[in-house]
Amino acid sequence: MRHARPTFLLRLAAATTVTALVAIGTPAVAAGGLSGDGGHRRSCVISRLPKGGPAREILRIAEQAKAELDLKSVILRVTADGREVVTAALGESMTGVPAEPAMHFRNGNIAISYMGTALLRLADQGRVGLDDPVSRWLPDLPDGELITLRMLADSTTGLRDYVTTPGFPEAVAADPFRHWTPEELVAISTGQERWYDPGTNWSYSHANFVLLGVALERITGTRLDVLLQRLIMGPLGLRETRNSFTPDIPTPVLHAFTADRGTYEESTFWNPSWTTAPGAVQTTDICDLARSAVGIGSGELLSASAYRELLNPGTVGLGRPTDTCPAGVCIPNTEATHYGMGVIVLDDWISQHPLFFGYSASMDYLPSERLAIAVSTTQGPTAPAGHTAHTIAQRIAAALSPDHPIPNYP
Repeated sequence: MRHARPTFLLRLAAATTVTALVAIGTPAVAAGGLSGDGGHRRSCVISRLPKGGPAREILRIAEQAKAELDLKSVILRVTADGREVVTAALGESMTGVPAEPAMHFRNGNIAISYMGTALLRLADQGRVGLDDPVSRWLPDLPDGELITLRMLADSTTGLRDYVTTPGFPEAVAADPFRHWTPEELVAISTGQERWYDPGTNWSYSHANFVLLGVALERITGTRLDVLLQRLIMGPLGLRETRNSFTPDIPTPVLHAFTADRGTYEESTFWNPSWTTAPGAVQTTDICDLARSAVGIGSGELLSASAYRELLNPGTVGLGRPTDTCPAGVCIPNTEATHYGMGVIVLDDWISQHPLFFGYSASMDYLPSERLAIAVSTTQGPTAPAGHTAHTIAQRIAAALSPDHPIPNYP
């Protein structure tokens, strides 16, 4: 469906073009006008400096946040109606090594949004029903006949989150290079009493998405990384987004650092095997992250009915604290802020914002303005805990589209 020309684009009409390449020590930036496949890559590797307009304001916001939040690097890209507004890299990857827009970083639960859309594509094709019981593909899962594919994708199974299980964070911190198998991870969750009966409430659990990855493989007979390439990354033209079954990151690498263990140390190659399903443990770059915001947030790969399911699969009204599920675990899902099928709906925005040992990222899409914001950050020694990239995305949204702020997710 086509919308009226976004008001943001009318304000953008006078946006500046670019000047010459910037010198070493200034932000690596590209602004305006590059499009198409060649533009996708070039705009992430050519360093240019905007003179003014929205691009310069975005850069000012990023520079201020970098200083205020003690961030080692900020990489960002903003597009409107498919047109690049600005692509920039501030700070350093490592000491003396400037951050660059082409650098790769871990994308965490961005891949969960791909899995949600992949499931909906299979439903569009008539290969599965969202309310099919997962026991058909996961016969060993306790109460699998009561859990549906929808419940895995929208996180309403009642399975406890292994990530927050006492002892698990300590085990990861003690050996951050350990490889975790999906069987080990799911067993931690299924070995505990459920928070609630499947489908009756909402709580986030990483186990749901490990199981969803296995289910997608068994439904299609295709390895998950191959399936996501066929259904999501390929159709969206994501050339720099890929799975790895090891902690490796393709060059050029955006290095990460964290003080989570008490000492500020490099965490770039800590093992991410525990984060989600094997085959969906991915790295990306800022251009692919912005393209993902558009592709997933607009539902361009989905039918109209599947897009509605993406945005509200029945989670609104769930998340009620109970005697068995405390507040902070069963988080209220409202019309304004709720979980979809691997995405977060924040008023008018469709978002995801991963966080992993020194890495933070945010992808956000405003359909009414066709405005996409992608941000990646790494931490300095005193950076606050939490989603610093999403904080920057919120500030950019407030400046570019003040009538559509991005609210906090409880």
